[in-house]
Amino acid sequence: MAELGVQLFIPIHFDAAFSQIEAAEFIQRLTVAPIRTIAVGEDWRFGHNRSGDANFLRAEAVRRGFQLEAVAPVMHDGERISSTRIRQAIRDGNLSAAEQMLGRIYGVCGVVIEGKKLGRTIGFPTANLQTGDAQLPPDGVWAVQVRLPDGTYQGGVANLGTRPTVNGTSKLLEVHLFDSCNDLYGKELEIGFRKHLRPECKFESIDSLKAQIQKDASDAREILENLKSGS
Repeated sequence: MAELGVQLFIPIHFDAAFSQIEAAEFIQRLTVAPIRTIAVGEDWRFGHNRSGDANFLRAEAVRRGFQLEAVAPVMHDGERISSTRIRQAIRDGNLSAAEQMLGRIYGVCGVVIEGKKLGRTIGFPTANLQTGDAQLPPDGVWAVQVRLPDGTYQGGVANLGTRPTVNGTSKLLEVHLFDSCNDLYGKELEIGFRKHLRPECKFESIDSLKAQIQKDASDAREILENLKSGS
């Protein structure tokens, strides 16, 4: 938001009590401050039982002296872009469509947590991330672009899934960065998913897993280089 020029951002916690506020009361609360402009989607509904809409706001704009900007839906392939549509594209693994609708590479942020350090024993140390309730793409191995805490980017290969070869039980996002970096525990990374390489699978041995990771890393490097050069 700051990169878009927003200097002050106030999120409103939406809970059961807030959901009962009537549209008129919400506007009354909002305009206690010297509001100059209210911008909404032209099909936006708000207030208890969705009683407020753009027509209600137009009347309030005249009465209270603010400007209303009702923005038409943004379309993609003849359909309205919505968060629901974007999430479905991500779930389906159609990240090309998600990227076109978002206007950016799809990624998730997560805090690096301490793992079992199995990756470093086979030459592929990983950063293990907690991603909360973020919408994740299909499980498997991905070529990724990683934004580090200092704002720089590194390429990497990531595994999203339960890690059946080492008897994992919970879903985890593990990222191997191609270039070494300092201790990342407790820091936040942004993982941009660029291309799905293969589904997650169980290997017969750690050696076969290591050999596959070497191939995955090589494939991911090539893919990221091609994307960078536009080929």
